[in-house]
Amino acid sequence: MEISFKKEIEQLRLGQGEEFHGEGILAITKALLQSGVSYIGGYQGAPVSHLLDVMVQARELVSELGVHVEACSNEASAAAMLGASIHYPVRGAVTWKSIVGTNVAADALANLASPGVTGGVLMIIGEDYGEGASVIQERTHAYAMKSTMLLLDPRPELSTMVDMVEHAFAMSEASNMPAMMELRIRACHVRGSFISKDNRAPVVSSLAPLNEPANFNYERLAHPPATFRHEKLKIDERLPAARDYIVKHGLNEHHHGKLPDIGIIIQGGLTNALLRSLQQFGLADVFGTSDVPLLILNVTYPLVHEQIADFARDKRAVLVIEEGSPDYIEQEIATLLRRRDLQTALHGKDILPATGEVTPEVMMRGLLRFFAKHFSNADTRNVQAMLYATNTRRTRIAAQLDKALPARPPGFCIGCPERPVFSALKLAQKELGPVHVAADIGCHSFATFEPFSQGHSILGYGMSLASRAGVSPMMARRVISIMGDGGFWHNGLLTGVQSALFNGDDAVLLIFKNGYTSATGTQEIISTPEAATKLQAGDKLASLTASNRTIEDTLVGLGVKWMRTVHSYRVAVMRDVVREALTTDFNGLKVIIAEGECQLERQRRIRPWLAALQARGERVMRVKYGVDEDVCNGDHACMRLSGCPTLTLKDNPDPLKVDPVATVIDGCVGCGLCGENAHAATLCPSFYRAEVIQNPRWHERIIATLRSTVLRVLQPA
Repeated sequence: MEISFKKEIEQLRLGQGEEFHGEGILAITKALLQSGVSYIGGYQGAPVSHLLDVMVQARELVSELGVHVEACSNEASAAAMLGASIHYPVRGAVTWKSIVGTNVAADALANLASPGVTGGVLMIIGEDYGEGASVIQERTHAYAMKSTMLLLDPRPELSTMVDMVEHAFAMSEASNMPAMMELRIRACHVRGSFISKDNRAPVVSSLAPLNEPANFNYERLAHPPATFRHEKLKIDERLPAARDYIVKHGLNEHHHGKLPDIGIIIQGGLTNALLRSLQQFGLADVFGTSDVPLLILNVTYPLVHEQIADFARDKRAVLVIEEGSPDYIEQEIATLLRRRDLQTALHGKDILPATGEVTPEVMMRGLLRFFAKHFSNADTRNVQAMLYATNTRRTRIAAQLDKALPARPPGFCIGCPERPVFSALKLAQKELGPVHVAADIGCHSFATFEPFSQGHSILGYGMSLASRAGVSPMMARRVISIMGDGGFWHNGLLTGVQSALFNGDDAVLLIFKNGYTSATGTQEIISTPEAATKLQAGDKLASLTASNRTIEDTLVGLGVKWMRTVHSYRVAVMRDVVREALTTDFNGLKVIIAEGECQLERQRRIRPWLAALQARGERVMRVKYGVDEDVCNGDHACMRLSGCPTLTLKDNPDPLKVDPVATVIDGCVGCGLCGENAHAATLCPSFYRAEVIQNPRWHERIIATLRSTVLRVLQPA
């Protein structure tokens, strides 16, 4: 039961002349339907998750248009969908998070770009870069260059972004090149409005299918010797056609400004930050009108060389603002200026940081250096004062601290079923000694932070078992590989399980079966239990993941002989199973499946149900855990073994004791991990379990009254 986008889906029905209000990624979604797209696919991942989530939930709307929507198992399968547009005049769009998603899709993309496309192709790329990123710091630009694909980086303003989607399809068809559009986190979530157009039913669709397949044409295959001709077509025909389209339709914006002899060339996606920075210098107004001439590159590949040369020709100096490394755009501009013997001074990474996100503060510092060299009349007092105040405030705060602030790493959600498994791993390693843990991408990667600090490598989604292959032969103890059910279906089944079985490896794989691809937004997968969306009034509140055994059946079918399924919250049982897997005489792949439903999805499922029961006056019981402060000994081992945010400290109420005691604060979801850890690790017996009953039955009221009466009598005066 994923997050509902019912309101957003209604906006997708807006017609000609109606005003759309919302986020950037939803505007992109609307633009796809306005462009006559025939099929949409993709793989989830921030910051573009909403696009596919909305489309999956809007099946009724898209089916009316004949648009096919495919939730793909990974980015490679999404990119392979685009092969439909090689032969046929159908427009296709896919989406994923980059750069990791583009890495996965690279093989399909290269083989798509070689023959080129007939129908327009657009990839919506979530360029997760900078301090908000959760992936390696690389850029999609390299893929556009190496495979000769269009790359758009639209100015973060909704009408511009929507227009660029429509132009991307048209330019793709005009040049026969696939197009990518990169959207940063801020562009995806920028809010605004634009005037809608009617949704276009595609010419070819599930409602208007092709009668016959295309005639066989070897030249449309990415296969030698046809590929040699493809390379020539890329240079001689496709790139010139793309550049002509860019110029003819004015996709790159040229703002002339009042200052004739300096200029700034900038990626479209960074324009808002630049205009805000120039405003602090008094060189731009609140409406975005700049005194400094600007060339805004809404298309960053290919660059239109004559356009850039004309912009730079009459200027003393030009600043190129480009985010990330390497400086692909700056290098290309430097080369074209040199070839044309233009002596315009070119600045970029020499005065701006070579790596990292270009925030307004970073941009203002770069502009200060640029203006100091080439525009001495610029009023920099306001900016210098702002930057000085910021630096002073940081210095003052640092000086007030007697030591560094404690780290606040990200962690598991409250009640996450994956936390107890790492508690069990910690206990098992206490008995057996340290074990090499091959970690993976997913929620479970939070275990690399304290208090668990487990995970020696993360090399790709679903690749933990494969990454173990080079380590385990050299280890005295067996290696443990961690994988989620999302990673298992994304990549791990083939790259890890199949390879380990084929090679007869003595390996241990621990799969978290929480029923969803939780780290990307709790989307459903093939092993999501159907019962999770069909809870009846009389059902229990236990985990529902046991109702789907697709993973177990798949592993048995592949030939896995040693497999154990353990409920995630049974810490002592999980510890024993891990110990068995690491010490058994069985030589081969050993799989432990940790079964526990994603707590976010569980809460979304049961809270409305409980609220409905309570509103009807029916009995509702919830579990609450606490700590007896008179029993707690204050050694805090429970916290070091759990890391739950609701298990924290408070001052000791006993004036004769100095150490603070543990306490369970509001927010506890009653998962029971604290008690399980206390039993498994033989900690102090300070935890208690309480049942809070709303709308109790008559006999429960009588029993509660008797209990409270007895307690009052026994309590000292």
